[in-house]
Amino acid sequence: MSLIVEPDDGIAPLVAAIHKAKTSIDIGIFRLDRGDIARELRAAVGRGVRVRTLIAHTNRGGGRRLRQLEQDLLKAGAGVRRTDNDLRRYHNKVMVVDRATLYVLGFNYTALDVDKSRSFGVVTKKRELVQEAFKLFEADSLRQPYTPGAKAFVVSPANARARLAAFLRGARKQLLVYDPKLTDPLMIRILQERASAGVSLRILGKLSKRGVGLTAEKLPGRRLHVRAIVRDGQQAFVGSQGLRKLELDGRREGGLIVRDPKVVARMAAVFESDWAQTDRALRDVKDTRKDEKVEAKVEAKADEVEAKVEAKAEKAEAKARG
Repeated sequence: MSLIVEPDDGIAPLVAAIHKAKTSIDIGIFRLDRGDIARELRAAVGRGVRVRTLIAHTNRGGGRRLRQLEQDLLKAGAGVRRTDNDLRRYHNKVMVVDRATLYVLGFNYTALDVDKSRSFGVVTKKRELVQEAFKLFEADSLRQPYTPGAKAFVVSPANARARLAAFLRGARKQLLVYDPKLTDPLMIRILQERASAGVSLRILGKLSKRGVGLTAEKLPGRRLHVRAIVRDGQQAFVGSQGLRKLELDGRREGGLIVRDPKVVARMAAVFESDWAQTDRALRDVKDTRKDEKVEAKVEAKADEVEAKVEAKAEKAEAKARG
């Protein structure tokens, strides 16, 4: 298992994955304006790879581009399906290569998401997860019901609310949360309960007014697009759904709960790096330095008094020996 971090890692891992595909590519697309990805998909068809695409029936402001993408892929010989409109939006971003490698992304195939936004993607060859993602792709392509299987595979609206609620409730020491719009009442209540139980909680993103007692800091310097949670430094969630009612209950979203130590550690390190640049972190550093200066002055004064007392005692002792 490995982690893709944007904008640090760029589009190269995904271009390489499509370029190296030998037999099949099954890819869900919500937004795509990257010419390199489109070219690689067409090239894959040209070398005999079976490319099947599941393209969102709509997105905000990009419907014309999606329809043009459909036409281009059809001309190239790719299989093209349009998502059902029963769900408010098909926001899932999953790709399966050669029925062996699964890519679950928090970002779209766009310059904005890849080059200018903080986001993550998870790559895994775990058979159970690859098969589950393929099952979801098949069901949505054929507009058939999907029944969730693997617990680590989080799908909205099928199991996301229950899975993520349990994930949050399981925190014992720490929760690090990336969320552009954290508004779901139940999820906020769980976070409040965890904080009251002594769990250290930090949020990068936006939090609704319901989050009394909780605070969120704006990610400085770049756009926040990912939905991700690190729990107790041992498990993490990465996906396209955040802790928001619409994304949990009304749209097709996908994510993974992972335990891989390297993936979790890298996510935590990225969070800490981002957090260190927030206004709150900078204030904390400033306050710490101020406290250290005050403490140093107090200690210096105490040392000075102690030195005077010792000097006076030595003088008295010398006089007594006289």
